[in-house]
Amino acid sequence: MRVRVTARGWTAVWMVVLGLTQAAAFVVLWRFAMHTGTGQWLDTVALTGNRIGQDRIDGLVNRVLNAMSVVSLLAATATIGFIALIRGRKALAVAATLLIAGANVTTQLLKYGLGRPDFGIDPDRVYAGNSLPSGHTTVAASVAVALILVLPARVRALGAFLGAAYAAVAGVATLSAGWHRPSDAVAAFLVVGGWAALAGFLLLVFQREQAQVSSEEAHRVAAAVLGVGGLLAVLASGLALASLLDQQQVPADELSRRPLFIGYAGSAAGIAGTMGVVAALVLVSVHRLVPRWKG
Repeated sequence: MRVRVTARGWTAVWMVVLGLTQAAAFVVLWRFAMHTGTGQWLDTVALTGNRIGQDRIDGLVNRVLNAMSVVSLLAATATIGFIALIRGRKALAVAATLLIAGANVTTQLLKYGLGRPDFGIDPDRVYAGNSLPSGHTTVAASVAVALILVLPARVRALGAFLGAAYAAVAGVATLSAGWHRPSDAVAAFLVVGGWAALAGFLLLVFQREQAQVSSEEAHRVAAAVLGVGGLLAVLASGLALASLLDQQQVPADELSRRPLFIGYAGSAAGIAGTMGVVAALVLVSVHRLVPRWKG
């Protein structure tokens, strides 16, 4: 019994560290993207570059974004809760619902509560105000992460890949449609990741004494693919965006096609990579948060 409690204690510490780390990353991103000229310029370059090839993907982008609504979010939440309940996991149903509701409410509060200073970098959108985090991206990511938590172990890895891909596509779609800056989508993933850590901590608090952690349900390979792939995409994004900094004095709408494409493609890679890392962190921990029961 002492071994099980100790393992659960270390997992609880891990959840706290994950939550605090993602909260800190959100603050750093917010300060850089909104309160520095460099951050605002990079976001504006990515948004300006979204027009490259936009006519080819308009249909897909519209389908992805138009599928997200309050009704669809409620339906997805109900489905996820139902999956947890038919598995006999009441605490899991509550935690997954809390994750989705908490992440989406937090995003709306932050979006309307945070101010965006005007540095004269993006005059076309100065009256739009703050758009960080992205609501559509939060919807997609919160449903994807909650799905990883509630799915049975045998299909969990597949669900993680599909959910992460869907959330990444949704995040990039908001950029492609011109609805959101890339930092908005990345911030949304961090909000969801923070709530996932809190949901995981609550699952540990209410974990049954009959819980039996199995290393066979760890999905380490799938988590490594998502995590390493995500980190490589984030690194590529950082290198691509850093290569543009020597042109920072040029207004975004006066840049040539090449730097605009680098800004857009690099930002898209950063969005997708961040979601991969968030999904990997959930997948690598979920076998301890939702273990099998003895008997």
